[in-house]
Amino acid sequence: MHDDLISRAKAWLAEDPDQETREELAKLIDAGDVTELSARFSGTLQFGTAGLRGELGAGPMRMNRSVVIRAAAGLAAYLKENEPSQGDRGAGLVVIGYDARHKSADFARDTAAVMTGAGLRAAVLPRPLPTPVLAFAIRHLGAVAGVEVTASHNPPRDNGYKVYLGDGSQIVPPADAEIAAEIDAIASLNDVPRPESGWETLDDAVLNAYLARTDAVLAPGSPRTARTVYTAIHGVGKDVLLAAFARAGFPEPVLVAEQADPDPDFPTVAFPNPEEPGAMDLSFAQARATDPDLVIANDPDADRCAVAVRDGADWRMLRGDEVGALLAAHLVRRGATGVFAESIVSSSLLGRIAEKAGLPYEETLTGFKWIARVDGLRYGYEEALGYCVDPEGVRDKDGITAALLITELASVLKEENRTLLDLLDDLAVEHGLHATDQLSVRVQDLSLIADAMRRLREQPPTELAGLPITRAEDLTQGTDTLPPTDGLRYTLDGARVIVRPSGTEPKLKCYLEVVVPVADHTALPATHARATQLLATIKRDLSAAAGI
Repeated sequence: MHDDLISRAKAWLAEDPDQETREELAKLIDAGDVTELSARFSGTLQFGTAGLRGELGAGPMRMNRSVVIRAAAGLAAYLKENEPSQGDRGAGLVVIGYDARHKSADFARDTAAVMTGAGLRAAVLPRPLPTPVLAFAIRHLGAVAGVEVTASHNPPRDNGYKVYLGDGSQIVPPADAEIAAEIDAIASLNDVPRPESGWETLDDAVLNAYLARTDAVLAPGSPRTARTVYTAIHGVGKDVLLAAFARAGFPEPVLVAEQADPDPDFPTVAFPNPEEPGAMDLSFAQARATDPDLVIANDPDADRCAVAVRDGADWRMLRGDEVGALLAAHLVRRGATGVFAESIVSSSLLGRIAEKAGLPYEETLTGFKWIARVDGLRYGYEEALGYCVDPEGVRDKDGITAALLITELASVLKEENRTLLDLLDDLAVEHGLHATDQLSVRVQDLSLIADAMRRLREQPPTELAGLPITRAEDLTQGTDTLPPTDGLRYTLDGARVIVRPSGTEPKLKCYLEVVVPVADHTALPATHARATQLLATIKRDLSAAAGI
């Protein structure tokens, strides 16, 4: 076992094109560090519908240039098999974007080299830019595929590789398995041609086209008066968001200076995710000092948008479900037509809003790879701060255009001497208070997640918080409207719970919703208290049932 491990590590080392990871791996081999080598050579990072994501480092279980080159070569082989050439324009175009994380630019350049070596055309965005710019560029340039090098809101030590096909939306089965099979078929990196040149580095024309497209998000002549505090959380959102806000005529956002510029080490936050405790502290401090109408945050690749509002004496983050409902209500008021869609883990309030407006509504599996594929989509959202407000422009979540639309709504309400919270109250009275929460458990040992799912399947709860479970569904079987996925859904009398492993992080995620009728505005405080107590009790009982 030891000799086999060392020989596999040496074989990997011999092909590794990156001096940094070569030195790292050589030290582990010289030290005979079996524990660390075993962790890195226990398998390979699995390519799936989220592409690749993992910790940077040497070896097949880490994100590094060797892994990325194999992934790019597998994708190129898949594209040559499945995507026709583009006639007069020759071979299919693959457009490549990247964020400001460690190694992102290297991974983007390697991908361009592999595509060029495979006889495809490659074009790389001019610098680190938001993921939605890449998603836009695929359709704008008529590409057959796109790659975004990003780990989104993961910890600083991670990076990732997200793949889109020519429709501008992320891959779904069976494309993921077919690409994975092509990756597995690559015997050696020496078999992958990687010329030193031959691809195009794009100029700002694509970015300018993306910014021009943001005009379509806002209503002509709408109020543009809301004042904002903005943080990029050390990511790539700032310049594009400021340009979009200036173009729209909004007041210039006040920046959280400590987090405004890209920094792959994310020095001011434990996790660069606006949902994580502490991530918004600097934003709230800036808001207390400047008293804006709302606070906006993007995650590091700016495909998510977080919103915070003054609530009493201080500031609080709105839940993704609250922002999702607000944007939906705003679009309905503007006369939007088309399908409203969300994933199954998001609040059922969207369905109530769509039904009342006479609009079609659909539920999908988790992830924008599914939401973006809904026929006739006009608006889609997911509770994890993802909003697709202009599917004709970007068929993915987009934190820039979502920020524009929520600021337009805040401006409309400001003209009426109202706030986002006032509109949320109106929605609760009209449709019932839809209160949501999440039980999220981060683990070091992934077997704990499998154990929790097995326990719930073998010993399913019959009630939570005293509410009987009226329907229990194992989503691995699929449903009439959903393909199979690893998840459990419980329908209760006035509540809903979904349990699933995260697709991108070592987390077990449980999504809770309670729906409490509201008699009128005066009943709201008591209704909120009731909903909060119900959610806390469901969370406690579910935690006990899952053993987490």
